[in-house]
Amino acid sequence: MFLVVPDPAHGLVAAPQSSDDLTPATEQSLADQGFTWNSEIEAYTRQTGHNPAAVDDTAGMLRELGHYVFSSHKPLPRS
Repeated sequence: MFLVVPDPAHGLVAAPQSSDDLTPATEQSLADQGFTWNSEIEAYTRQTGHNPAAVDDTAGMLRELGHYVFSSHKPLPRS
């Protein structure tokens, strides 16, 4: 299971519930999207692209790999 959220200090965060979630395919897919492992918070982070669409894209990619994902972002204002 992963949590995918924007964070003011870390950018876009993809946090696994446990090390069992870090399959080689998952780690490679996150790296391909520009994420790096942050051992301080035990999560993958990416400084750019932490807007709602990036949260949804990352959550979708993780779901396609078979993970359960919780994600959250501040909704965009309606026009």
